[in-house]
Amino acid sequence: MSREYGRLRDPNAEYTMRNLSAETMGVTRSRGGGRDVEITDVQTTMVDGNFPWTLVRVYTDAGVVGTGEAYWGAGVPELIDRMTPFLVGENPLDIDRLYEHLIQKMSGEGSVEGVTVTAIAGIEVALHDLAGKILELPAYQLLGGKYRDEVRVYNDCHTEAEADPEACADEAERVVEELGYDALKFDLDVPSGHEKDRANRHLRRPEIDHKVEIVEAVTERVGDRADVAFDCHWTYSGGSARRLADALEAYDVWWLEDPVPPENLEVQREVTRSTTTPIAAGENRYRVTEHRRLLEDQAVDIVAPDLPKVGGMRETRKIADVANQYYVPVAMHNVASPVATMASAQVGAAIPNALAVEFHSYELDWWGDLVEEDVIEDGSITIPEEPGLGVTLDMDAVAEHMVDGEELFDEL
Repeated sequence: MSREYGRLRDPNAEYTMRNLSAETMGVTRSRGGGRDVEITDVQTTMVDGNFPWTLVRVYTDAGVVGTGEAYWGAGVPELIDRMTPFLVGENPLDIDRLYEHLIQKMSGEGSVEGVTVTAIAGIEVALHDLAGKILELPAYQLLGGKYRDEVRVYNDCHTEAEADPEACADEAERVVEELGYDALKFDLDVPSGHEKDRANRHLRRPEIDHKVEIVEAVTERVGDRADVAFDCHWTYSGGSARRLADALEAYDVWWLEDPVPPENLEVQREVTRSTTTPIAAGENRYRVTEHRRLLEDQAVDIVAPDLPKVGGMRETRKIADVANQYYVPVAMHNVASPVATMASAQVGAAIPNALAVEFHSYELDWWGDLVEEDVIEDGSITIPEEPGLGVTLDMDAVAEHMVDGEELFDEL
């Protein structure tokens, strides 16, 4: 079977595991030390978490399956269905080649950024899990080996009254003392009661004062027991963001995240250069090309890619490599299930400049039930030595929490 770069399979080709006899499958598994394995199908199932998580499975004629996850978004499963014929019959070990195939074939659907990149990322994560299982290597080894045995996790906190500084401080203390996290994040784009017109992105002085009260209450309550970041969700004008960052310089802020909208890089750069408060961004940038501009312009102090959104594990590794050239740490944004959370941790283990991986679902008591293994313990993720990602879907839990109308994955 030809492996010439750029060869694309007929999208109408039908090639399933049922077409292969047991004898043929046995020969396939025995040739080339596992190299002669072919993809037979790609399937998705959406789980109704605090976001609609899109789980992805890549099946092979060797009876080995890889599991991944795409960032949630309308149309992602349909895009993955569209790409499946381009993968069937291909060798799952050729991760980079298949990734570039999908980028090229999906250019009409917009493979520069957005949900098309997200869909490709879900497949790419599954391919890392699959390749690791075939080669009997943990995923971090496919990325060059590891720098650390565990990756720090920061907990994205929520309160019933997010506008109340003392409520935020109470929750911060609870998460540190009861849940064991030493890294936290709180939202700052919360109502203060002083707004006149939120659409104009301008912060009045009473609004800034209220946000300073939140930061002061939380950071003073936890002291040196935890690092605390604060998220603005792209809400403010450049001038207001500079004034807010300036007002927070007196406090121990781990970072101030996305204070301005993501489109205008020059404004992002000026905000970052105007303050000693560390500025983080990157969640709404796609692939290494867009992150490279942030880093080359020194428009961030911390880069925050979201792995199943930005393009996958190798793309996140590429972003980290560029960041490392500018001595910028990587704090991975993450709102995923245990699958993509572990994929982020695997990348975090394999890069020198990993700062932390986000956990966004601490109020969802069944989050960890989706996989058979424990993922987060005492505020960190220990990197497993099992092949692939090192997590196994609990199909009963997946079935229990599927989005209405979804179908469970096929059995192996």
